[in-house]
Amino acid sequence: MSRTSGSHLSDAHATDNGETTTRRTTPHHPSTNNTGAHGTSTHKTGTRRTLLGAVVAVLAVLVTTGCSSTGVYTTTPVPTAKPSSTPTAAATSAPTVNCGNPLASFAPTGPNPAPGSAMPAGSYMATIQKHGRLIAGVSADTLLLGARNPLNGQIEGFDIDMLKAVSQAIFNDPNKIEYRVITTAQRIPALTDGSVDIVARAMTINCARWQQIDFSTEYYRAGQKVLVAKSATVNGVPVRNMADLKGKRVCAPNGSTSMDKLRTFPGLIPVGSDTHTGCLVLFQQGQVDAITGDDTILAGLAAQDPYASVVKAPAFTSEPYGLGVSKKHPEFVRFVNNVLAQMRTDGQWTKAYDTWLKAALGPAPAPPAAVYGRQP
Repeated sequence: MSRTSGSHLSDAHATDNGETTTRRTTPHHPSTNNTGAHGTSTHKTGTRRTLLGAVVAVLAVLVTTGCSSTGVYTTTPVPTAKPSSTPTAAATSAPTVNCGNPLASFAPTGPNPAPGSAMPAGSYMATIQKHGRLIAGVSADTLLLGARNPLNGQIEGFDIDMLKAVSQAIFNDPNKIEYRVITTAQRIPALTDGSVDIVARAMTINCARWQQIDFSTEYYRAGQKVLVAKSATVNGVPVRNMADLKGKRVCAPNGSTSMDKLRTFPGLIPVGSDTHTGCLVLFQQGQVDAITGDDTILAGLAAQDPYASVVKAPAFTSEPYGLGVSKKHPEFVRFVNNVLAQMRTDGQWTKAYDTWLKAALGPAPAPPAAVYGRQP
């Protein structure tokens, strides 16, 4: 499905995930000494940041319109969405449920078939094989995890490497993947309605989500932090934590655990968007003062904005990432868990980390250990 440039670029910017971000007809120039509650300076170097925001938006258009496909199959666009200042409740905000150890997944029942050979009759892997590709829900604008490379049009990153290993295990080809670009809030619906086979999109494993979908074993452990302007201060001291942002507008994606946690901080003003890239646009336009999210995601945002930095403080949450699968296919979860187990032991996991995350987050830790024991 080829994507073409919209005919109203003077009014809106189409982003890489099918969203439309309205362009301001009169550029917003944040004050160079905008001091709010508690004396917090939110200086964003005025015109330079506004121009940078415009450049990012233009690049998004070029990335979207310049390439019609990713990997072997064309990327499916998603419905138009806009940033929201009144974030809707996330799926993770459901009443607390007890699922035992949320990291426990389904244990493999034996080795996987040889890559490219016939998958077990009646299994979901056989269905995928028959269709000729793995349909995966991903991000295309989360640098380091899942983002489109503007030079070659490929969606690539750490999350994408997990999917390539699954494709390799089924087809003996890592590129038999159809990437369907989805927002944070669309991850679970895309699985429950059967529009994708698997989701790899920085998705935290937790009990609330286990009620709706199944998860693989953990493949990465992230933690939530906050990104601010490099010049942001509180009474002349650099921002140190979320408490320093009282009275300030902080952005996180709707439908995310980051938004859930953001709502627990008193005095902060939550602002929602469909993606972290949407938050970055709002940040660069001066419409929000900070962005909160997983350290992996914020590292990618900071790499795109020379005037932003991640606050140097310990993460205030633990975010174990898992690959999401429909509850209808526990045998596929077991298959995927075998793939991840192999990646931990044969060096594929460390290679993927070194390729995408080492420069931003430091040397590779040991891969997260698999935890089994859950029953379908």
